[in-house]
Amino acid sequence: MIEVYIDGASAGNPGPSGAGIFIKANGIVERHSIPLGNMENHEAEFQALILALRICIENNYRTVSFRTDSQVVNASIEKEFARNKKFAPLLDEALELSKQFDLFFMKWIPSIQNKPADELARAAIRRNKK
Repeated sequence: MIEVYIDGASAGNPGPSGAGIFIKANGIVERHSIPLGNMENHEAEFQALILALRICIENNYRTVSFRTDSQVVNASIEKEFARNKKFAPLLDEALELSKQFDLFFMKWIPSIQNKPADELARAAIRRNKK
């Protein structure tokens, strides 16, 4: 089972944002720190999910377990519904991508357990073009 830790962060709401993706795959660790431009924090969280799903698909990972400290993202995936209509297109994209896996799991974890992804997301914020 591939473990994928994701986090989105923003410096301001909206503000410069980044996605952090930390993947444990077959004894190998992958780290992705991706600048996202200006957006709201929850948008960054959804973008981190979408980017991580794409990375896993590109690497042909078939069984994935995602971990997030975003209750909004976790609840949206779990219920297949976004309370905030602004996030509905992002959720729809994530759900479509998730169908490409043999097994896809999402689990909420406390922020303290998501530190590697959080650090990558914060590093990505600093790499946004000024």
